[in-house]
Amino acid sequence: MRKNIWSALTIIALSLVSNSMQAQATRPITTAVPFLLISSDARASGLADQGVATSSDAYSQQWNPSKYVFSQRKIQAAISYTPYLAKLVNDIGLLTVSGAYKIDERSFVSGGLRYFSLGEIEFTSAEQSTLSVGGNSVVNVQKPNEMCLDFSYGLKLNPNISGAVTARYIRSDLKLADANIDATAGNAFGVDLSAYYRGDEIPYGNFNGRFVAGINISNIGPKIKYSDVDKGDFLPTKFALGGGYEFMIDQYNTIAPSIEVNKLLVPTPSGDGTANDSSSFGALFGSWFDAPDGMGEELAEFTFSVASEYRYQDTFALRLGYFNESNLKGARKYMTFGAGIKYSSMMLDVSYLYSVSSTISPLEGTLRFGLSLEFGDYFDNEDF
Repeated sequence: MRKNIWSALTIIALSLVSNSMQAQATRPITTAVPFLLISSDARASGLADQGVATSSDAYSQQWNPSKYVFSQRKIQAAISYTPYLAKLVNDIGLLTVSGAYKIDERSFVSGGLRYFSLGEIEFTSAEQSTLSVGGNSVVNVQKPNEMCLDFSYGLKLNPNISGAVTARYIRSDLKLADANIDATAGNAFGVDLSAYYRGDEIPYGNFNGRFVAGINISNIGPKIKYSDVDKGDFLPTKFALGGGYEFMIDQYNTIAPSIEVNKLLVPTPSGDGTANDSSSFGALFGSWFDAPDGMGEELAEFTFSVASEYRYQDTFALRLGYFNESNLKGARKYMTFGAGIKYSSMMLDVSYLYSVSSTISPLEGTLRFGLSLEFGDYFDNEDF
């Protein structure tokens, strides 16, 4: 019998990304490679998984690469590790590396790598509980994993607006080989289209303010397949839209509240729970109005989050956020807390998640850390 742990891994990994398996959820939307939706850095994780419209940082690659053009240093780099199901196991986690290089005041290139390891899994079967190697019996140990590799190019379109295009290669190695059957990894390509707006500073009495906004449609691409006869599974194509305001109280203190909404551009399962066989391109448009129960269910497929960040001299930050998902589509609701401290060119971020609903996040009670660096020439971001 062919060994395929896709369904088992889905139960583990999708619990974080609009795919709750509890009974109260109706027609939850599931996709392949859900690790692409896991918040992979401590700053965004402290802001309720927001990143499409927050200020530029070294982690912008996952959320909205077009923010990089507004960074003040020529080179940025970051690394972070997110333990997953840390209360149960110690070898499942998401490693992320990203970086950006500003070519000039108007353009940049950036890239990133995300590697999701599901640890070691031991398998036996009724027919063959062990594999024989060199005369010794050993357990069949597999190490399923998924990864993606990104490359982005962005351009400042005018003094306030930038845009970026991202190309992404995705590899999902979840099928397990045995002595008789070769396993095949799924491979796919995706594209992100993003834009960012940063307004001019406007004086308001004793303080200045600035409006920011961002949009990103990520993981646009064909279905991923694990065999020639496989119909394929949808990538987690996602629409993200956010906005915020930076209150510059004085030269030292800034408070930046923000809000963000997200929606998976993947078909809703039909009324009897069966999967939708539409094309990936068709789903980009059809997923906005295909819910069997009409507009009420369609609106339930949106998640929203609110957050705020306090910054002191851009050397210290405190963060707070709240994430909400409809009870019909997963019921994830949680608070997030975070902090960051900068020394010279290095920034250390930490975040913590606390669930406020019966749907407990796999990241419940997990401290996440991220380290970022910025160096090279300074840019004032005023030229165009």
